[in-house]
Amino acid sequence: MRTIWVLSIALFAAACSQESEVTGSTNACAAGLYSPYNPKVMKQCVDVCIKCNRGVTTTCTTSCTLKGAV
Repeated sequence: MRTIWVLSIALFAAACSQESEVTGSTNACAAGLYSPYNPKVMKQCVDVCIKCNRGVTTTCTTSCTLKGAV
């Protein structure tokens, strides 16, 4: 039981990480769209998600919100 509890805490902590997860190809694409790309700006984050990661508005908005974009 203790192992399950420790494992669940570890997974929760990993899921809540605030690190930016921009890959090299996404980073290059983002730089092409916005010269000073700021993933904390909602419009920029959603645009990059849609155009560079082939996302849709709903999932990109949710993703950007979870990453802290406003």
